[in-house]
Amino acid sequence: MSHEALFMIGFIVFIILMLAIDLGLFSKSDKPVSLKVAAIMSAIWVAFALLFALLLYYWGNELHNVHDLARLKEIVAKHFHNININENDLAASIQLYNKTLTIEYLTGYVVEYALSVDNIFVMVLLFSSFGIPEKYYHKVLVWGILGAIIMRCIFIFVGAALITKFGWILYVFGAFLVYTGFNMYINRNKEEEVDPENHPVVKFASKHFKVTHKLDQGRFFHIEDGVKYMTPLFLVLLVIEFTDLIFAVDSIPAIFSITKDPFIVFFSNIFAILGLRSMFFLLINIIHKFHYLKVGLAFLLIFIGLKMLLHHWLADWGFTTAHSLFVILGILALSIVASLVFPKKKEFENS
Repeated sequence: MSHEALFMIGFIVFIILMLAIDLGLFSKSDKPVSLKVAAIMSAIWVAFALLFALLLYYWGNELHNVHDLARLKEIVAKHFHNININENDLAASIQLYNKTLTIEYLTGYVVEYALSVDNIFVMVLLFSSFGIPEKYYHKVLVWGILGAIIMRCIFIFVGAALITKFGWILYVFGAFLVYTGFNMYINRNKEEEVDPENHPVVKFASKHFKVTHKLDQGRFFHIEDGVKYMTPLFLVLLVIEFTDLIFAVDSIPAIFSITKDPFIVFFSNIFAILGLRSMFFLLINIIHKFHYLKVGLAFLLIFIGLKMLLHHWLADWGFTTAHSLFVILGILALSIVASLVFPKKKEFENS
């Protein structure tokens, strides 16, 4: 069995175990997740993500079984890592490779985590529009994350295959991200609305399956006279999965601007998704205060898109992944600080 397969199996087993514990501990109680619990779970997921970064820093070469110069050159060329290999010092070159993997992973993690905030805006809107009580949010989000992991896995490895076969597709991704960023900026103040009855996913489900408005104590399906009906809880789960599919079209190309290694893309993407559920409960009551965050995310997408379009020139100028990380953190920090220093006039007047 290959080293990549062992890494993936171990990683997936860990995810399944953690989600099983998560689902078992919290979903049975059907109680709203408190701010304290959300903060603790957020800290735990961030800690796991950072521990994985340490794993890559010290043993990242084990991912692709890099133990000799020939293998190192092969993997660096295959995944377009911008590093200078010292042929006279294998240990130093492997250490540099591990450091590069770690920075790529952390940068991808920050990008995906930041873009996930936009998901939270939409999720809050969806739960409100479908009339889902807060005590059922956790159950929907955990199952939603399971579906998101499966979809992201498919997207990532298909994307990697496309990039390997058609190098020009990076320019397509870059142009798309720049367009998405400008579009997000232009529509930053537009109020988003969801019409549950006319949403395409709901219309499709209503056409092909039986649907009820009964919540049935938080169940996904309601059985009446031997007939199974979809409840609003399952409908909102379907809509969330559909929404995540749309968001993946932005976020996955964005991470491919950081690294072309599909395994690093997968690890950073999944750790960010796993932290999304606890971050949702942490930010649900204060997210409206970060009104400049959408502006920050718009500039983030534009920057990443331009980086993909200009990657050859940037490499020649010595622009590294570490520089990208600093720019990304700067954009996010500036948008958060601006939101706190310059609150919305309505909030300011009411305070």
